[in-house]
Amino acid sequence: MSVPTWAWFAVLALIVAMLAVDLFAHRRASVISGREALVWSAVWLAIGVGFGAVIWAYAGAELGQQYFTGYLIEKSLAVDNVFVWAMIFGYFAVPPAYQHRVLFLGVIGALVLRGGMIAAGAAVIERAQWVLYVFAAILLLTGWRMLRTRDEHFDPASSRMYLWLARRIPTTPALEGDRFFVRQTGKNGAKGALVATPLLLVLLLVEGTDVVFALDSIPAIFAVTSEPFLVFTANAFALLGMRALYFLLADLIDRFVYLKVGLALVMLWVGVKMVLQVDLYHVPTTVSLAVVVLILGASVVASLRATRPSGLASAAVADEDEAVGGDGDRAGQAGRVG
Repeated sequence: MSVPTWAWFAVLALIVAMLAVDLFAHRRASVISGREALVWSAVWLAIGVGFGAVIWAYAGAELGQQYFTGYLIEKSLAVDNVFVWAMIFGYFAVPPAYQHRVLFLGVIGALVLRGGMIAAGAAVIERAQWVLYVFAAILLLTGWRMLRTRDEHFDPASSRMYLWLARRIPTTPALEGDRFFVRQTGKNGAKGALVATPLLLVLLLVEGTDVVFALDSIPAIFAVTSEPFLVFTANAFALLGMRALYFLLADLIDRFVYLKVGLALVMLWVGVKMVLQVDLYHVPTTVSLAVVVLILGASVVASLRATRPSGLASAAVADEDEAVGGDGDRAGQAGRVG
């Protein structure tokens, strides 16, 4: 796929423009409502899907399907990352009004980081095809690990990343609004040294967990397409919607009980696909896209069905409420008669 230089600059300009719009829309610390998060999620989804439609129209169905497969994988992994962010914010008791700034900076850092990793990965693959076996091994190992730890959740307090940061970065005892640093007051009111706040640790943990996720997601998307332009854009447009996705899904963590299983199966599938396509057999992109959609769709449907309120329980609660209401009405009537 030959991509002109102007197309790269146009995509980068679009990303910067959307980040600027997002920053301007949320320039003040405030709580983002569920409705606002839903609207922004729809906007980011429309942009990502719309870009894929442009690729499909001008570069053909094959490359369009490669983009959509990579975008779907990255978007699904982003949901898993969102749940980790929720654990981090909950542990540090970060108010919702201050979470936007951390997520905004986190997304910018993730874009820069992944852009560098994608460029490095593409250069290495071009020079040494055997690296694809390494990527495949990473994906298979990741899928197996996710299956084994599907019932475990990220615990910031016991993570090695947090313990390492906490030992090296002295912080204030409590948050200081949405600031990452504050200047302590010395003796006689003199200005003291700058000290980090716990919000800085939150930002570093958000960035650090994205590094871990990137080590899985970058090989996964290279298993779908070898085109750096598609790898980068699928990653970028999936990342741009993560902030809104967090505010939309943070309260629904308990509903997606089988998502991790679905993601694990996707990792195993793309790992096997990558092994096959090196020397043995090229799995058609249509088949690959269908398998990813089927696995992720089934995991979401199964999760929502497993966590929906029981019909019998709901009926029992309704009957109980009706009985209580009936008794109350009768008591009220008796009182009026008396």
